[in-house]
Formats: sequence, C-alpha cells, structure tokens
Amino acid sequence: MSAIKKVSIPGPVGELEVVVQMPDIEPRAIAVIAHPLSTMGGTMENKIVTTLAKTFTELGFAALRFNFRGVGASSGEFDNGNGEVEDALAVTRYALSEYGDLPLILSGFSFGGCVQARAAQQLPQRQLVLIAPAVMRYAMPSVPHNTLLIHGELDEIVPLTDVMQWARPQRLPIVVLPGAEHFFHGRLEQLKEIVRHNFMGQAL
Repeated sequence: MSAIKKVSIPGPVGELEVVVQMPDIEPRAIAVIAHPLSTMGGTMENKIVTTLAKTFTELGFAALRFNFRGVGASSGEFDNGNGEVEDALAVTRYALSEYGDLPLILSGFSFGGCVQARAAQQLPQRQLVLIAPAVMRYAMPSVPHNTLLIHGELDEIVPLTDVMQWARPQRLPIVVLPGAEHFFHGRLEQLKEIVRHNFMGQAL
C-alpha cells in the first residue's frame, strides 16, 4: 500500500492543495499530475488523474496531484491556463525540494495536459505523459519527441483530428484507443497498462 497525505503548499496566489502518494520503496522518480478544466468541474479527484497517480506510485514514483487555483482548498481563481502553469511549476519545485533531484515526469489530462506542456518548457522533465490534451482550445507548445500522448478515437471534446493536426508537424506518435471517448469510460485499466508499459524497464 502506498502512503497518501494531503499537504498545503505556498503557491503564486496563496495556498495550493496537494495530495502526495509515496511508493513502498525509495522513490525512483517524481510524477506531477494536472487535472482537467476547473470551470467544467475538473479537480484532482478526477478518475483519470487518480488512476495516473496510482499507476505512477506502483511504478515506484512519488506521485503528486493538486488542485489548480480556485479549486477545492487552493486559493485564487481560474486564470485561463496562464496562472495554472505557475501553479504547476510551484508544485513541481516543491516536489523536487522535498524528494530530491529525481527524474521528473509531468502528466496532465485534457486542460491539464496543455498546462504541463507549457510548464515543461521551464523544467528539466524526463518525460511528458499527456492524456487527451486540449489542443486548439488552449495555448499548446511543441513537446519533446519522447512524449507519451494517449487519445480516444471518439473523443467528443477534443477531436482526434485536432490532435493529429497538432502532432503532425512534430512527427509525434499518438496512442489511439479505438472507440474511447474523452473520459475513457470503461477504459481506465487499458490506459493504466499503456502508461505502465511505457515505463516498465525504462532506465530513468
């Protein structure tokens, strides 16, 4: 069983609510996971976010998920992605200060994927794991070639064609789950296995 604790850390506009899940072993990496759009009900308790946290912990990573500004006990209000990037940076820097200079995995679902792609430009991340990132809706930079990008074929919120259009100039591979929708209903175990397989045996 992994140890789970909730902490409050200083953020750019007040406190940020963070949940830390630690593996049974000394962590071999740090994974920071960002949640979907808060104005549509997204929080760190989103099932894809919690699935990712559990998966990373089982891989031996310290996993941190957090509420963006204005969500739960986090101070502030929605800032259309800009302030949220600062929130993600604050949580990641906290993790690095607490757990040491370990390999860094940045992960995000939907809106959180856009935020982490932007945060990655300012951090020494080892890999990005993006689940159905909200390309075309929010500022989305190019990402490293080793990014793990997973998308549902039938995503009704972020069409696969949009993601293909964004990924094509970067020659970025996409793992497409046939028949899957934006929230991967009934496909969380498959999502988990894809992420697990990506890191199993990988020298971090």
